[in-house]
This record gives sequence, C-alpha cells and structure tokens, in this order.
Amino acid sequence: MTSDASLQMLKGVGPALAQKFAVLGLKTVADLIDYYPRRYEDYSAVTPIAQIIPGNVSVRAVIKQAKGRYVRRGMHITEAVASDETDSVRIIWFNQPYREASLKSGQEYYISGNFELSHQRLSIMNPSIELVSDMPLNTARIVPVYRETKGLTSRQIRAALGQVITDIQALAETLPEWIVKEQGLYSRSKAIMHMHFPDSVEDLEEAKRRLGFEEVFQLSLAALSNKYELMTESAPVVPFEERIAKEFVSHVPFPLTTAQRKVVWQIYQDMQKAHPMNRLVEGDVGSGKTVVAAMAAVMVLHHGHQVALMAPTELLARQHAETLQKLLEPLGFGSQVGLLVGGMTAAQKKRAHAHIASGDIRFMVGTQALIQDKVDMHELELIIVDEQHRFGVEQRKTLQAKAGHMPHVLSLTATPIPRSLALTLYGELDVSVLDVKPPGRTEIVTKIVSPNSRDQLYTDIDAELAAGRQMFVVCPLITENSEITALSAEEMYELMQKKYFKHRRVGLLHGKMKPAEKNEIMQQFVDHEIDILVSTTVIEVGVDVPNASIMLIEGAERFGLAQIHQLRGRVGRGKHQGYCYLMMSDSKAPSKRLRAVESSSDGFRLAELDLQLRGPGAIYGTMQHGQLDLRIATLTDVRLIAAARETAQQFIDKHENLVQYPYLMQQVARLRAVTNLN
Repeated sequence: MTSDASLQMLKGVGPALAQKFAVLGLKTVADLIDYYPRRYEDYSAVTPIAQIIPGNVSVRAVIKQAKGRYVRRGMHITEAVASDETDSVRIIWFNQPYREASLKSGQEYYISGNFELSHQRLSIMNPSIELVSDMPLNTARIVPVYRETKGLTSRQIRAALGQVITDIQALAETLPEWIVKEQGLYSRSKAIMHMHFPDSVEDLEEAKRRLGFEEVFQLSLAALSNKYELMTESAPVVPFEERIAKEFVSHVPFPLTTAQRKVVWQIYQDMQKAHPMNRLVEGDVGSGKTVVAAMAAVMVLHHGHQVALMAPTELLARQHAETLQKLLEPLGFGSQVGLLVGGMTAAQKKRAHAHIASGDIRFMVGTQALIQDKVDMHELELIIVDEQHRFGVEQRKTLQAKAGHMPHVLSLTATPIPRSLALTLYGELDVSVLDVKPPGRTEIVTKIVSPNSRDQLYTDIDAELAAGRQMFVVCPLITENSEITALSAEEMYELMQKKYFKHRRVGLLHGKMKPAEKNEIMQQFVDHEIDILVSTTVIEVGVDVPNASIMLIEGAERFGLAQIHQLRGRVGRGKHQGYCYLMMSDSKAPSKRLRAVESSSDGFRLAELDLQLRGPGAIYGTMQHGQLDLRIATLTDVRLIAAARETAQQFIDKHENLVQYPYLMQQVARLRAVTNLN
C-alpha cells in the first residue's frame, strides 16, 4: 500500500471512521504510521492463573460460562469464567452486552486487564481479549495507548496499524548508513515497528533512542545550516580600538565583572570579522547585560555607523533609551541615542526619521516596528535584540534590504537557558554567559506563604508600602476560572482595592489590554502614582522600577521555577531590600519545586530543575512555531543531544549532500524556517 493511500483503504475503516481519524490529523497510511503512542501498558508477562496477583495481568485461557444480564438503572454486566490447566478466574465486563455472543467456546484467548477486588471476590475487570496468535495487538504484550477522540479508541487505532505492518517493515532508511552504524541505532523501520508493537522494554527504549536521536539531529543540522549560510554573508568589519573601550569602562559607575569583560571581548572579536555576528548573551537578572550592549554599540558609533536596539515593549524601549543615553554621554554619544516607538505621534516619528537620515541619531531604540518602519538604515552595522532572541531569517532579510548587507546581531536574554536547550533551540547562535553579578547586589528574600498567613503577610507588606515602597502582585489568570483555585488578576484587583489595601493606590495590568493602556498603567507605576500593581506575567520581562521592593506571586505552584525567578528579578533593583512571597493556593505542604526556588537564587540551576520536572514550557511558556516539538527526545537527555549535535557537525564536515536523503532534506528545510524565529 502506498504511503499516501487513504485510510479508507483499510478493512473496517469506512467514511464515518475515516472522519474520526481525520480529527486526529490522520488521513493517510503515512499519517497513521507516524502517529506515535502517548504511553504504554505492560501486559507482556503471560502468567498461569494460579500465580496471578492483584494488578495488571495477562493469562492464556479458555473462556466458558459467559452470561450477560441487566442490573439496576440499565447497567449491563457480562460475567464469564476463564480456565487454564492451573486454575480458573472470574471475568467481568460492564456495559459490553455483545461479549456473550462474541465469545467462542473451546477457543484459547489472551486476556489482559486489572485483577482486582469486586464484591468481595477477585476478578479480572473489563479486560481486553483476543484469540491466541503470534501477533496479538491488544493483549499479552506491551500495549500502546494513543491519543484518542470521541468515537475512536486506541483499540481501533491498533487494529488499523495491524494492517500496515508490512508497510512499516518496508520503510526506507532516512539517515546516512554511517550514522546508523556509528551510533548503534535501530533502522528506521525497526524503530517505528517497536514504537507501535514493542517486543520488550529494551526494544522500546532502543526505538525511542533512534527516533529521538533523529529528531535532535534534524534540528541541529537545521540550526548549523542556518549558521553556516549566515557565515557566507558579508558584514561590515568593526575594528577594535582599545582606547574607546578603556574610556567607556572608566566612566561606568561600577567595576565590570570578569564575565562582562570576557563577553565584551567575544563580541569585539566577532565584529572584527567580515561575516555577521550572531551571538546570544544570557545573563541572570542584574548581571549587567545593558552595559555589555552599550560597549558593543560604542565601537560601532565611534566608527560613524548606525546601531538599532529592539525591545519587546515600548516601556522597556523608553527605559533602554534613557539608560543608554547616560552610559554613552561621557563619550559624546548620548545625544545620538533616539527613540522610535509606535506610541509616538506622527509628528514625533517624522522628526525622528529626519534626525536619523541626517545622522544626528545613529543609535535607534524601539520595538520590532523599528525594522518595518520607514527608517534610513543604510549605515546599520549592529542590531541588539533584547528578550526576542528568535530573531531570524525574515527579519534579517528585511534589514539586509534596507542596509544592503547583513548587520551583526547581538541578542540578550535574562532567561537562563539549560545547555541542552541552547544546543537545540538556539543551535545557530554563539552563546555567551554572564554568570557573575556586579558587586553590591543584594539577594532577594524569598518566602513560601500559606493562605492561612495572608493577613499577617499583608500587615508586613503595608509597613513596607508605608515606608514608600511599591509592590507587584502577579496572578496566573486574568479572569476567574472554575477549574483553577488560584485567584485571578481581576479578583485580586477587587480584593486589594476594596478590602485589603483600600488606603493604597492599586492598578491592574494584563495582556488583553490595548498597548496604549498597558503603557499608561506601567508608566504610572514607574512614576509612583500606583502603589500596588496587580498583573499577569506580562511584567515578567524588562520592567525596571527601582522603587518596587515586593513581589507577591499568587498560586505560585502554577508557575515554572524559571518564570518565578524572572518575576522576582523585577524587585530589589534599587537600593532597597527586595522581597518575593510565594503564595500557595492551599495550605498543603509546599512542593520540592517551590522549596528549590525559596532556597536558591541560581537561575541556571532552577532552569535545569524546571526542564527535568516540567519540560521546556515551564521555562519559556507556550513555545511558538513548534520549534521544540520533540515528540520522542527529551531535552534532559544531555548525552543524546550532544551526540546528535556532534553528528550533525560531522555531516557538514563530510560535505554530505542532503539531496541524497529526501526525507532528511524535507525535515531540515522545515526546521530551518522555524528555528530561531519570532
């Protein structure tokens, strides 16, 4: 059967059932083969009836004495007795009236189900059964369980797969032979066969290793292909001048850390090359990324060229412009920093465009609208991207069209990225780490709080507010949700305003507000016209309010550790001690995760722990573009990721021709379009 054959070609799959399969995205034989189980139930140990114990069991037996009857409220029960040469056991099915007529007398069946107590008797409850054969699908094996939909069960999916076994066995290899051999991998056909019909736990693990390796290999090859293609592009050379760097450092109001010095030197070396820099600087909150960015910019400005900085929000863009003006003023470049954001009036934008065109402004600060606006960027040599490090192909093409060449790109993030994530999601970037905080930064005091202690906590907080400080309150939801017990931002806003802090000025901020509204509320908080800002995680990135000393996170157990770490980095940014309170939804004992964030201020350690416990979504929220759509590989498997990454490099070094591997070429092309993009 051809891979693009409709599932209706299979026995038992008519138009109605084909529609159910289509709900799961399964229309062809290829779709079905590629539909991996979400979990497995192990019924592989076939045990004599005399030796079975409560739990999941499989027996080989003859079924007799099957009788069905209706009991109270229309419930149907079918009871039968299964016997082998060692003993007999009772079997019970609920609401399966067809069972009695379908059982064949004197035939041997595999029976797999849960052996448990029912009405004071041990019975096998609601088991799967099928006639004994060399290839059972639903019993006496490790049974795959698939994501289902209404009217379509795993049993029906297994039945369909059972008809395409020869197609699975005939699948072509998709990796070069040398990779399969060197890595000791199953062939693709063998791996997929064992994903659907594993003969043993060992076979299943090897199948997962093969397919997981291939996923990471494809992603790594896509990232490296992007990286090497970028290296073929030309970029302006920015010569390093020691005098300028030293003069800048001499005016910074605090000594640079060794980490900052190291990263700045890496950037200067990158910009001296004739191909574009593509570097990501990751540093914990308060590690001094803005100073590093300013040092990169000053070398470009010194040579008379343009720099652009893109921030995720208008408010942050305004804050960056102000900070950069102060840092660059002593060298005479402060007046060359200009702002260009959507919230400006048409007249303000026109004036900014004119200043950029004349060269009065050569350091443009704004949001992503910056590169789409009618801005004269023919002298652009460096673009700095803050907290939007998926700055990729399309954006580069836009800038190349404006500037006539590829600019150097420096990305900044305060999100600590575990190494395995950096190798996969950001594989085309050179990564630098600021792992030392400037001296004098105080640790944020972090405490887990039970709802029972809310009143006492609010008393303590009010004393801090009375001393002139401000507070963020972050909630996991905008509006009330009956399925989630945590307080929503709207509920908390009402409680703060009308009950707990009636005497304080309270504001509300969330993602459904219009950009102008959000900017206005945030600016009021910055200007201390608001004492308490109730918000969702929209304030997670890039808000600098030195007077804010308190972060209260409601329903803290619903947030990722890396997310909590980011949020608490919003306070304690001035001269006052910062406090972060993790308010639980109930009075149960706090989890290991919350204990970890209470006791550690190491963002990288927390990100690694988050990755192990909750997956990448806990670090980055909802992933975009499916770039981490790894169905088999786990990002905590550092050994597999390193091996796949190294093999992708070998593939390139060997000058392998992708055209020889059509499936691999197709996957790499797809991934090249989504890796490292917004």
